[in-house]
Amino acid sequence: MEKIFGVLSMKHLLLVSVALNVSLILRVIDGSEKEILNSEKVHVCKNMQLFLSSSSSSLFASTGIEAQDGWERVINLDRGDPLMYEKYWQQMGDKTTIVIPGWQSLSYFSNVSNICWFLEPKFAKEVVRLHKVVGNAITKNHHIVVGTGSSQLFKAALYALSANDASKTVYPSITDFVKSGLQGILVHDLAYYWPQYTSISFPANHDLMLFTVSTITGHAGMRIGWAIVKDKEVAKKMTKYIELNTFGVSRDSQLRAAKVLKVVSKSCTEPSSSSEDESFFEFSHHQLATRWKLLRLAVQKSGQFSLPEFSPQNCTFLGREFKPQPAFAWLKCEHQKVNDCESFLRSKNILTRSGKQFGFSSKYVRTSMIIAITIVPIDDQLPKIQCLAKDDELGCQ
Repeated sequence: MEKIFGVLSMKHLLLVSVALNVSLILRVIDGSEKEILNSEKVHVCKNMQLFLSSSSSSLFASTGIEAQDGWERVINLDRGDPLMYEKYWQQMGDKTTIVIPGWQSLSYFSNVSNICWFLEPKFAKEVVRLHKVVGNAITKNHHIVVGTGSSQLFKAALYALSANDASKTVYPSITDFVKSGLQGILVHDLAYYWPQYTSISFPANHDLMLFTVSTITGHAGMRIGWAIVKDKEVAKKMTKYIELNTFGVSRDSQLRAAKVLKVVSKSCTEPSSSSEDESFFEFSHHQLATRWKLLRLAVQKSGQFSLPEFSPQNCTFLGREFKPQPAFAWLKCEHQKVNDCESFLRSKNILTRSGKQFGFSSKYVRTSMIIAITIVPIDDQLPKIQCLAKDDELGCQ
């Protein structure tokens, strides 16, 4: 237990983000399970409600609510699909639209003079610009290696740093092997070192740092990530791995990612009073802050669960203190008769990821905070917070 909370209290929560999605409130609040599954509006807390329509299957998919046989609703909190960001990009309209002529990107090569020869110059430029704007990583005198998401970059790092068998392909094996400190170099996964998740207190300046577009902007479908590497030879070997694995990275995806990152940087450096030009990080920070506030209230009222506590830290980018608000939350079933939290929630049609998959107790689950959900204001009539489990033997209050 102490080990778990020690990890979750780390300064930047860079390698672990853990969880319960706000949608769990649907099971904690507002009456019986049947009413929850079929109602159109579920009250969450004073002046707030989560609004779910029971008439649109597409809405169920976007909010993590899956329809089964037209009746049962399954709340899928296992996924990390970052549709929370969809509203912001809808507000941006055509600002991130690009046109790629049919004759463009025919060649495998983007820049033959670069170590990473498939790295698009426009994408590299926007990566450097965004890190400078946010102040979360040093890029000067470093090499940028682009990859198809974090998994490929982890594998490329393992290939580059290992003089032994680099054939392992299972994600946990890769991360365990890499973080052992091969060749004296640590791999720092800084995917969540952005101001919507945690305070930016200094620019990271490590030997090998990994980032991904999906955790920054929500564009998981682009499948684009990058590594910032100090050592030239390590950058060469990582490039070689990606060459052998996929013979480069989609140039079209890089161009689209460059456009999105450019819009993010511009929203920070050229602030506007218009909601259409709202700072991306202010928007996303507010979204997560609201979700975590509602989640903590629901957990507190339920009396059945607990969440880790975080200490506030000053963020040099946002210019204020705040507590870490990860993309995932680490939830514990506190009742003594619930030993398998994942199975217990599954019996209530809530899908989560068991703590056993992270080497922890089965009393814990990790669930997403970033699936799509709409929060709208309501009147001051507050429904009674009820126990998730209706069984009296589980101590329903």
